Amino acid sequence: MKESKVLSMKEAIARYVEDGCKVICEGFTHLIPFAAGHEMIRQKKRDLTLCRMTPDLIFDQMVGAGCARKVVFSWVGNPGVGSLYALRRAVEKGIPHRVEIEEYSHFGMAMRLLAGAANLPFMPLRDYYGCDLPKVNPNIKELRCPYSGETLFAVPPLNPDVAIIHAQRADQLGNTQMWGLVGVQKESAFASRRVIVTVEEIVPEEVIRGDPNRTIIPGLIVDAVVEAPFGAHPSYVQGYYDRDNQFYLQWNDISREVSLLQKYLEEWVLGVKDRQGYVNKLGEVIIKRLTPPASWSQPVNYGIYR
Repeated sequence: MKESKVLSMKEAIARYVEDGCKVICEGFTHLIPFAAGHEMIRQKKRDLTLCRMTPDLIFDQMVGAGCARKVVFSWVGNPGVGSLYALRRAVEKGIPHRVEIEEYSHFGMAMRLLAGAANLPFMPLRDYYGCDLPKVNPNIKELRCPYSGETLFAVPPLNPDVAIIHAQRADQLGNTQMWGLVGVQKESAFASRRVIVTVEEIVPEEVIRGDPNRTIIPGLIVDAVVEAPFGAHPSYVQGYYDRDNQFYLQWNDISREVSLLQKYLEEWVLGVKDRQGYVNKLGEVIIKRLTPPASWSQPVNYGIYR
């Protein structure tokens, strides 16, 4: 029997996220690994290079908590609301300390991860024409196609030390399934040296094998599996809970003031032992408000080879 990869969140972060390492936390609006981010704050991880196509509230919280040295991204903000004020303070004023930024387009970040996953030295793309990003980011380089002579741009591979991915379910071996809006989780996992998967529930291997097309990340590249119900809140998990739009609006006010942000971290991150403590603190009213009605997909007949 193969050895289980199931760890607690505390064990997984302590074992695989070292100070100074490069961490990618993916999930495009959906399936954002907030629980893992909170554990990194609780463990006082420092000097991290945080990578994400769309840094939003979780990176704002981690920057405000002093975890980050650098942020690599392709868009940054509180989606549909406004700025990330903790990140702005760090970049513009050095509060709590100076944070470096490295910006790409969405396509550029996706191609960096694809190059990293494929072990390629760079990825060419038809992007960046007429924009200023190549002027401020020396990693975006112009090149000439050896076949057509066309002018293109190239981006280097992105190979994080650790990828942290949240999903609906996985088995104890790390075979991970997700559905709904999917971003670059697969590419992030294959490009990274270590992979931590956090899931709403750990299910038997037979469940995963019975619906193989939903398996986005195979267990062979996963180092740790963590069961973390409500682990993506305030983002959403298709079929489990909705996006907490009220919190995104509240964060706009919380993050504007250092004192309010620190109060939030003390109460909701440092003030709870783990994710279950966070969920208990949320309370039944919020959990009920975010619970969606059921909407089942139709079964698929995969057939059996004899």
